[in-house]
Amino acid sequence: MFKGDRLKLLREEKNMTQLELGKVFSISHATINRYENSQRQPDTELISKLSEFFNVTTDYLLGRNDVRNNTESISEAIKDDQDLFNFWETLKDRPDLQLLFKQTKNLTNKDIKQILKIIKTFEDEEDSND
Repeated sequence: MFKGDRLKLLREEKNMTQLELGKVFSISHATINRYENSQRQPDTELISKLSEFFNVTTDYLLGRNDVRNNTESISEAIKDDQDLFNFWETLKDRPDLQLLFKQTKNLTNKDIKQILKIIKTFEDEEDSND
């Protein structure tokens, strides 16, 4: 079930009014209010658009978990490896890797670490060839 309180929190974090958010999606501020107060459920297409707009997973909007986005889950998976964590901090906002990050939701922490180690190896090799 859609979590209206999460929509409200995300909207407020962007310093947007219900009217402003409604304009982005061509819906009324009253409809946004109903979503935020859990009086009405957005359809799946709108949930998907909201998740992209706010850079959160649909699972977060639906209350299935508390992880806002895959970058948070990756950070959590590697928090015990400082070198990998520092490397991750340089990568996480790269648009060319966003699709890869979206694919991590069903991976174990061990798998996530392994993938990042592979990426780091490629990056290190590329740097040494420059």
